Amino acid sequence: MTEKNKSDAKAAAAQTPEFFSFSADANNTYLGHLCGPLDENLRQIETILGVKIARRGNTFRVSGERHAALRAVRALEVLLDRVKREGKALAVDDIQWHFVGNDDEYRAQQADKDEVLTSDVQLKTRRRDLQGRTPNQRAYLQAILSHDISFGIGPAGTGKTFLAVATAVDAFERGTVERIVLTRPAVEAGERLGFLPGDLAQKVDPYLRPLYDALFDLMGFDKAQRLMERQLIEVAPLAYMRGRTLNNAFVILDEAQNTTAEQMKMFLTRIGFGSKAVITGDITQIDLPRGVLSGLKHASGILEGVRGISFTKFNSADVVRHPLVARIVEAYDAALKREERKDREDRTKTDDHLAENKA
Repeated sequence: MTEKNKSDAKAAAAQTPEFFSFSADANNTYLGHLCGPLDENLRQIETILGVKIARRGNTFRVSGERHAALRAVRALEVLLDRVKREGKALAVDDIQWHFVGNDDEYRAQQADKDEVLTSDVQLKTRRRDLQGRTPNQRAYLQAILSHDISFGIGPAGTGKTFLAVATAVDAFERGTVERIVLTRPAVEAGERLGFLPGDLAQKVDPYLRPLYDALFDLMGFDKAQRLMERQLIEVAPLAYMRGRTLNNAFVILDEAQNTTAEQMKMFLTRIGFGSKAVITGDITQIDLPRGVLSGLKHASGILEGVRGISFTKFNSADVVRHPLVARIVEAYDAALKREERKDREDRTKTDDHLAENKA
């Protein structure tokens, strides 16, 4: 048999469905916590890994491509241990998170770094279970706590905004800052702002809604509303920052990829004594008019390496939403790289053509 035939046979064997059994040493309560209502958690594992899981009592039979089936068995073992340790039911998002980045080995390799970063970050919010879930998220929390100005740059779903708001709430609850200021550019409004109903505050409210949502989740609706009425928490469009000096405040600029270079400089120079600033954004989702330089891209190019300023870069492995979000991010990143490569090739051909004509 040739090497090619051996390789083809090996690949075919890997694709042949195999069966694996996992017998859970657990009572019905733990099994219920593991499997979820109507085995919903098992269905989630099936969807993510492309396997079939049949359960009879405390025995699970997993069928599918060998590597995926073995991953499913390993996941069942790990998740059952977690249920026994924590004594509480797993939700669908717990299952999804277990497979975030579609790479268990990635998390295993980062375990030591993970443990070190976890031990130092204890945030005081209404969410007692709040912590960074990936090494980059934990590094991000550490960076915010140890720097006066921090940048969090990466794709949607990586927790940039939520963790920034969490650290702001923590600082406020501990009394290290006197107020929280949350801001973002309302780029999408533009000249269409006048067509929206209500006064100016109501017009820009939809663009600030993600910040409100994070606040309500971390502080509770009533408490957050009371603090906003007392102006101890301010949620405002970026235009409101001009001309101000923000002392003893925790300031967050969200969706910073939609600032211009001038707006970014304006924002960064608002920071006063006793204040912290966190800037978050995704440079792959810029909504500025074509030809306008993103303030986030500009700042990352000139401020990285400046003492006292930190940059945390996120990737698809840090996405904590549905596992498909990570795959979507990866697909778009790959498409963007293909487009950039094609543009470079087209420019090279054009330059060569012009050179030939001149010759």
